[in-house]
Amino acid sequence: MDYVTLNTGAKMPILGFGVYQIPPEETERAVGDAIALGYRHIDTAQYYRNEAGVGHALKASGLPREEFFITTKVGTSGYRDTKHQIERALRHLQTDYIDLMLVHWVMSDYHGTYQALEEAHREGKLRAIGLSNFNQRQIQGIMAQFATVPAVLQNEMHIFHQQNAMREFTKEKGIQFESWAPFGEGAHDIFNHPVIAQIGTKYGKTVAQVILRFIIQEGVVAIPKSIRKERMAENFAIFDFELSPADMAALRHLNEDRGLFGWNN
Repeated sequence: MDYVTLNTGAKMPILGFGVYQIPPEETERAVGDAIALGYRHIDTAQYYRNEAGVGHALKASGLPREEFFITTKVGTSGYRDTKHQIERALRHLQTDYIDLMLVHWVMSDYHGTYQALEEAHREGKLRAIGLSNFNQRQIQGIMAQFATVPAVLQNEMHIFHQQNAMREFTKEKGIQFESWAPFGEGAHDIFNHPVIAQIGTKYGKTVAQVILRFIIQEGVVAIPKSIRKERMAENFAIFDFELSPADMAALRHLNEDRGLFGWNN
């Protein structure tokens, strides 16, 4: 497993396991399978309604808490509601601290939300805090008002929407970029894309493995999701090869700078 170092000094696994759209009743089993395969970075959210399943899987693993990097996200607007949600997340995840908590999206009082996260960060309940689905102007507004620079920005990023301008911006600000939807939700029949498939053949790897390898070689954290153990294993098997500069250039050339929903965050 490879790691990135956050602006807090913490090490974050560059590959994680996402649980978006995994039903609550399946989450404990899916996360347990991922842990058994070697995943130690788990990404959940209040909105997913499966934080408790993640917590049960972590406890059932029998592994020390410090082996895991746990991310969750809050969708609450304002200071008071967010303070309550932080405590709820700690209970659901059965932990004394959360490695990373993100503001999930821009809501009416996201400054109040960030204030609550910053306070919990100072108290040690949150080891790092950050943002998701924010644009540059909004990030700059947060940085102008608060002392704590976001540690992570989690936005849409995949082969067809490579976020070059945003990634350059976050790099300048010391913010780690993280990709959601690393497979582009299957857009453009991505798993049968001839350029990616041809590159995969050279390395004896699948299209999914080439995509994830490209993302992590770009220095971006990826959090693919699957409920199938064989697919989880496939996604995890990307640390035994490296894409050549020519292949990286060919994959960069597939960028269309268009998000799944028409935005460019």
